[in-house]
Amino acid sequence: MTSPARRRLLLAAAAGLAPALLRAQPDKPVLRILVGLPPGGGTDAIARAIADRLPEHLGQPVMIDNRVGVGGRLACDALMAAKPDGLTWMIAPNATPTFQTLVFGPQLKWQLFRDFAPVAGLVSYPLGMAVSTATGASNVREFVQWVREHPQAASFGVPGLGGQNHFLGAQFAKATGIDLPATPYKGTPPLITDLVGGHVPAAVTLMDEMLKHHRSGRVRVIGIFSDKRSELMPDIPTMAEQGVKMLASEGWTAMWAPAKTPPAEIARMQQALRKVLETPAVRELLATRLSVVPAFLDAEQMARRQRDELAAWEPVIKSSGFKGE
Repeated sequence: MTSPARRRLLLAAAAGLAPALLRAQPDKPVLRILVGLPPGGGTDAIARAIADRLPEHLGQPVMIDNRVGVGGRLACDALMAAKPDGLTWMIAPNATPTFQTLVFGPQLKWQLFRDFAPVAGLVSYPLGMAVSTATGASNVREFVQWVREHPQAASFGVPGLGGQNHFLGAQFAKATGIDLPATPYKGTPPLITDLVGGHVPAAVTLMDEMLKHHRSGRVRVIGIFSDKRSELMPDIPTMAEQGVKMLASEGWTAMWAPAKTPPAEIARMQQALRKVLETPAVRELLATRLSVVPAFLDAEQMARRQRDELAAWEPVIKSSGFKGE
């Protein structure tokens, strides 16, 4: 083909593609949702399940921006630094703002109620303890006995120190009178891998991955830390049922915006989130595949829950003696 002919063909092809390319350009700027935990983990999966449906309600594209590190702190730093223009948001588990505030408060660049605006509570879920099949334990009593017989091997894995999972495990050890040090991991996926492989005898974290392996017999979930059994897994007993007296606590995931984000933008996002969480397909995905309960809370309800949680955990963390580095 001659060079002029090739040019005419390319121009014709470009002319044909132009309408498609124009249609592919977003009419509105991309919304960014910060997530401070790794892709593939429970929080990331929850955020993506919700974010995938937001464009149809907001009329503009949405992207997940994983800022992984320091228990979600890097995402919080990025949120604080973002313009309050309705284009940047953050989805995070309660453990990030609550426990970062209580454990690392003086080291933080941000203050929870000064720099962030609550937007909406999204889901709630139980946190549990699972043990390796190598322990031979199927309940709390048997695991406690195993720890006493294998003190050198005993520990529990957590996706990072200084978070809700860490302090739940520490409370469990104190309540049952055993020495059970925490082994930190960089997120939940590697923790579950080691639990299934028998490289760590126990783990405290979200139930989604643990429950899957529990059902297949590869690990054993011995209890959840909620105040009552979960509708998602009614066969799993609570710790309280098994005589473990400690602060009952659930996990929850929510959305925040930079402080001073226009109320109209927050209201628009709230409306979209409520619609997404009412979608049957999304509810089924969250419940059956991610083991979380859709639970929309408005900004006021979410802020109240946050304050109650801070008040409940502050004395527990102070009495633990744990100091964030």
